[in-house]
Amino acid sequence: MKSSNWFIRVEEAADEADVEALQSEAFGPGRFARTAFKIREGIEPHSSLCFVGINGADLAGSVRLTRIMIGSTQALLLGPLTVSPKYKNRGLGKKLLNTVIDAARSEGETAILLVGDQPYYGPFGFNVVPFGQISLPGPVDPARLLVACLNGAVMPSGDVRGGDV
Repeated sequence: MKSSNWFIRVEEAADEADVEALQSEAFGPGRFARTAFKIREGIEPHSSLCFVGINGADLAGSVRLTRIMIGSTQALLLGPLTVSPKYKNRGLGKKLLNTVIDAARSEGETAILLVGDQPYYGPFGFNVVPFGQISLPGPVDPARLLVACLNGAVMPSGDVRGGDV
């Protein structure tokens, strides 16, 4: 049964513990060893581009974007996109994705990078990065390295780095 009663809003500081609990439940402790998590390490998510999905009193899902550099291009790293198992397959992940992509586009952003499954993310405008065009500072399956170019931008190229961007 799909729910259309999602309330999506910008993440607030008070949501941090609930968002962390969702991520822990969804990805476990091994998440910190993943390349995408390492890129985000020590970088605050872009506060106006982080959203939560609420159902009643439950924080049911979240999505965050973090500023990164791809070569000399400022970009965003998506993730994690997390939905509580209690609310899986009810449209919340897609609603969160549409919200964050639309918000990034309206802020004039040009690229969102992620590591994920193309069949899921493709309909949202994400394409597989041509092999070698974008390199991450750790292992990643090249078929899962995806980018969405926004506002007429061309696909960036170069090494990905977080930190002082």
